[in-house]
Amino acid sequence: MTLSHFFSSVSNLKNLPSLSWKPTGRLQRTLSSSTSRSGTGLHSGRSTTAKLYPAMAGEGRYFVTRHGEIPASIEFVEESALCTTVSRDGATVRTVEHLLSALEATGVDNCRIHIEGGDEVPLLDGSARQWVEAIEQVGLRVAKDGNGNTMDKLAPVLHKPVHVWKGDAFIAASPSSRVPAIGCQWFSCSPMDENVYAKEISPSRTFCIFEEVGKLFKAGIIQGGSAANASVCRYKKKGFGISSAKSFEQTCSGRKYYLPV
Repeated sequence: MTLSHFFSSVSNLKNLPSLSWKPTGRLQRTLSSSTSRSGTGLHSGRSTTAKLYPAMAGEGRYFVTRHGEIPASIEFVEESALCTTVSRDGATVRTVEHLLSALEATGVDNCRIHIEGGDEVPLLDGSARQWVEAIEQVGLRVAKDGNGNTMDKLAPVLHKPVHVWKGDAFIAASPSSRVPAIGCQWFSCSPMDENVYAKEISPSRTFCIFEEVGKLFKAGIIQGGSAANASVCRYKKKGFGISSAKSFEQTCSGRKYYLPV
């Protein structure tokens, strides 16, 4: 699989039946005012400037160059060495990854990005930190379209696992009903030997949700479950937390069961 085919596969994920888009309950946002940063391009070595401007709801994030506009979308990613490049109709912008990750992470759904002095986003300190700082300095506001209307922010919902790969590189995503107390955890190693397994894998514990214990017990399962052999996560007003070590009684269909948590 070539890199261009790899990006094409990722792009096609947006149209899979395993993926749908749903409102997040939040409105789309944009920058409160413009901001900019200048620096040296990693590959060109030229001094460039990226100017970030507020954009209307529904416009998304896009680059403006002297050769035209390029949506900051995977459909316009082209194969390039050691950077992410977007291109359309002769217009190209390189090394967009740190800026775009900062915009996504800080909740900037709509942004017009002007690139001056070359075809590359300045590298700055080599991370997304200065972009985050620039965004935080100007702040965000709710974005509106040309008629003054707001728009819902959508987020993808995955219904079954998907993955694409090239050589030893891959992207994989799976549906998740995430429990904040457990968090999102990832482990990778090579090779897997007895020392790695003993230290990193074997201590991983079974866990359950406190509020689901009664239903599970009534169904005839987890009859031997306790805090001695599982981590019990209790729902709280501000999220999930690991339950403290105490005992409780719960009545299920007339019978009582005892579970230390």
